[in-house]
Amino acid sequence: MTLALDAAAQDLLFREARSANTFTDEPVTDEQIQAVYDLVKYAPTAFNQSPLRIVLVRSDEGRERLVQHMAEGNRPKTSTAPLVAILAADHEFHEELPRLFPHFPQAKDAFFAERPAREQSASFNAALQVGYFIIGIRAAGLAAGPMTGYDAAGINKEFFPDGDHSVLAVVNIGRPGESAWLERSPRLAYDEVVTTV
Repeated sequence: MTLALDAAAQDLLFREARSANTFTDEPVTDEQIQAVYDLVKYAPTAFNQSPLRIVLVRSDEGRERLVQHMAEGNRPKTSTAPLVAILAADHEFHEELPRLFPHFPQAKDAFFAERPAREQSASFNAALQVGYFIIGIRAAGLAAGPMTGYDAAGINKEFFPDGDHSVLAVVNIGRPGESAWLERSPRLAYDEVVTTV
């Protein structure tokens, strides 16, 4: 093997990890989620812009507000997962850049003064962070059930009425329950994906 991670870590994060559809009722604590965030916050984004924002949905009222905007097939699992996270891009991330990227304090205005440029960069870099977050959930020994089947405009209006955030994914989080997995789908082979020039 040429990877630094041992086989058990590779299995935990990738080979044996699956998107969960059912969960036990074991709670997911704030401490677990903070440990996940404190790990994945070090993963790269352009200019260290870190545009991902996370809304943890714990209350019954919050769950009801979210579930009404989920696709019908996603409603039962979102209703019963121990924890649900709404992952969104903050289009005003540039306000933090002088602190987060002190090596180039003028980046805030040099690259991100115009809203369309900020939205594009925020969406791309926050999407990277969504992937990091899912790997972090797996690293904590938990299962993630990421979903994009929802009414995005409805969620944005419900949870981000300021218009400065946009939902990218909703992730159910917990310990996998009974019949949590679908059959593993095939993946493209190396030679189907990689070319050399």
